[in-house]
Amino acid sequence: MMTARNMEIKSAVVDLPTTSIYAASTGEGPLVICMHGITGNAYVFEPIMRELADSFHIVSIDQRGHGRSGRPDGFRAQDFVADIAALIRHLDRGPAILLGHSLGARNAIVAGALYPELVSSVVALDFTPYIEDEVLQALEDRVNGGDRLFESEEEIKTYLSGRYPFLPPDAIARRAHYGYVQVENGWRPLAGAEAMQKTAAGLREDLEQPLLQLKVPTVLVRGEVSKLVSKAAWERTLKLRPDLPAIEVPGSDHYIPEVKPFDVVEIVRNRPSH
Repeated sequence: MMTARNMEIKSAVVDLPTTSIYAASTGEGPLVICMHGITGNAYVFEPIMRELADSFHIVSIDQRGHGRSGRPDGFRAQDFVADIAALIRHLDRGPAILLGHSLGARNAIVAGALYPELVSSVVALDFTPYIEDEVLQALEDRVNGGDRLFESEEEIKTYLSGRYPFLPPDAIARRAHYGYVQVENGWRPLAGAEAMQKTAAGLREDLEQPLLQLKVPTVLVRGEVSKLVSKAAWERTLKLRPDLPAIEVPGSDHYIPEVKPFDVVEIVRNRPSH
């Protein structure tokens, strides 16, 4: 008997007016669109997809410039959000729950602000306004440092384990398997180097105004020991929108969907709604 956890995850490249988007999907029910962080890919959400497949139609995407999606010009928030709006219209399943991590959280917030008719709710994981310049610069340095040639998948796993110390082995294995491509002399990241540089720079765009404009039901989430969203940035964000539910996930760093996937499942199931 097929259960939600072992339901097939189907994949397809969807040609949208904005670009082509690689999407992995499973389950039936209200639409949930999952959006990864910078240098990530659709499959970082795989455990969450399997847990939610009994109640939702989950579509997890490689965002533009990442994985097997297109690499058009334009890596500002408005460009990513145009893809999201086009995808929701293409899927034609009603307004979507947006589950975004980091870059994906930024994009979910902006999409909810600009396209409230297409978004039923937002779950924003570990990205807020007020992230300090030095923190964003350190992120850019890590992103740029990952653009290199690896001799084997094992070397990739060793590198990723050092870069993401909180991630369990299965999450490391998914990143290594789905985030790299074999080339003539080894393995390289699927995420395009130029696209990652422009995407990282775009994370400095103002998020205060979109968050203020956001009217759809939204929950803000921070990893308890996140190095990206500092306590100071978190507290300023909560003062900006004291009306929004805010959750800190114990024992997690920035990479909440992979470190604490079952916590995220419960947050999605209990998300605020109209």
